[in-house]
Amino acid sequence: MGFVRFDPWNPEFVANPYDVYTELRRDRPVSFFEPTGQWLIARHADVNALLRDRRLGRSYLHVATHEEFGRTPEPDFQEPFWRVVRAGMLDVEPPVHTRLRRLVSKAFTPRMVESLRPRVRKIAGELVDGFVERGGGDLIAEVAEPLPVTVIAEMLGVPETDRPLLRPWSADICGMYELNPGPQAQHTAVRAAEEFAGYLRDLSRARRDNPGDDLVSLLAQVVDEGDRLTEDELIGTCVLLLNAGHEATVNVTGNGWWSLFRNPAELDRLRTAAAAHDGTPDTLPLLATAVEEMMRWDTPLQMFERWVLEPVTVGGVEIPRGAEVALLFGSANRDPEVFEDPDRFDVGRTDNPHISFGAGIHFCLGAPLARVELVESFWALLKAAPGLELTREPSWGPGYIIRGLESLPVSV
Repeated sequence: MGFVRFDPWNPEFVANPYDVYTELRRDRPVSFFEPTGQWLIARHADVNALLRDRRLGRSYLHVATHEEFGRTPEPDFQEPFWRVVRAGMLDVEPPVHTRLRRLVSKAFTPRMVESLRPRVRKIAGELVDGFVERGGGDLIAEVAEPLPVTVIAEMLGVPETDRPLLRPWSADICGMYELNPGPQAQHTAVRAAEEFAGYLRDLSRARRDNPGDDLVSLLAQVVDEGDRLTEDELIGTCVLLLNAGHEATVNVTGNGWWSLFRNPAELDRLRTAAAAHDGTPDTLPLLATAVEEMMRWDTPLQMFERWVLEPVTVGGVEIPRGAEVALLFGSANRDPEVFEDPDRFDVGRTDNPHISFGAGIHFCLGAPLARVELVESFWALLKAAPGLELTREPSWGPGYIIRGLESLPVSV
C-alpha cells in the first residue's frame, strides 16, 4: 500500500510537505502511490542517481507507442499541446534531445546570459523603486512576476505591448504538469499552447526575414554542420524557456522571501551583509549562497517525473518497465544523509548540492539566467527596502508540482 499521508491535493500538505517527506525517507523511501500510479522516490541519492540513469526518460515515445508501453493514448484534443511541448527539449530523449540541446546551446550561451546582467539589474531596480514608492504591496505580482517575464520577453524580442500575454500563457500551460489535471485545466493548457505557438510562429517568421539581436533571431540562424532548428523546434524551445525560466524564478523569489521572514535571524544576517557591501551584487558571496539555500529549503519544483524504459532496482525495490517514478525534489533537498541539519535555513550554507535544477542531460539550461535574476532581484530589495515587512501571512497556491505562494503582501 502507498503512504497514506502523502496527499498532493490537500492544501495543508502543500503548505508543509516536509514532515511527510521525513517519514517517507525513513520508512518508505520507495513507495507506490495508488492515486497517480507512480513510484515515489524520496531520498537524495536515489533521486540524483535516477536523474542520470539512461534506463529512465522524460518520454517513452522514442522506444514504444503508448499501447506498446501499456499506456492509454492522450485524447485527441490534447494534440496541439503535446505537439508544442515535444518540439522542445524537455520532453524528448536522445538522440533528438542531444541535437536540440546542441543547437540551442549555440545561441543560449553562458556569455550571452552574463551579458544580460546589466539589463536584469536595471529592470530589477526599476521594479523595486516603483514598489518602494507605492509603499509596498504584493511582492509576487509587482516584482517577482514582472522581472523574469520582462527579461525573457526582451530576450525573445517580444514587443512591450504584447508582454502581458506571456504570464497567463505560461501559467495555463504549466497547469497540465500538475498531478491528474482536471478537464478544464487540460483544455485551458491546450488553448494557451495553441495561442502562444501561433504568436511565436508569426514572430519567428518575421525575425527570419528581418533578424535582430534577440534570441528568436539567433535561434532562427543557428546552423551546426548543416543542421538547424525547424520552425516547430524553435517554437517549442521558446515556450520551454518562458515556462521553465519564468515559473521557477517567480516561485524561488516568493518562497525565498517567505523563508527569510520565517527565519528573521537569517534575514538580518543577509541585510547586514548587503548594507556593508559596496560592490556589485554578484560579488557578495552571502547573497549567492542565500539564493542556493532558498532553492534547497523550499524547492519551487517539488516533483519531477520520469518513465522507466528498462527495469530498475531502487532501494531494494524492483520497478518494472512501463512504470512512472515521481522524484521528490523537495524531499531530496532535505535529506540528512546529504545536508547537515537539513531543516535549518542557513543563508551561508556552502556545502549545498541541491537538485532543484535537476541533473544529468536534462539539467536546467536556464540555471545561469535564473541565478542572475534572483541575485539581482534580492539585492535590489535588500538595498532599497531594508525594512521590508510582511503585512499578513501568505497562502499557498493550489499547485503541488510547481509550488509557490499566491501572493506575498509586504510593506516597505
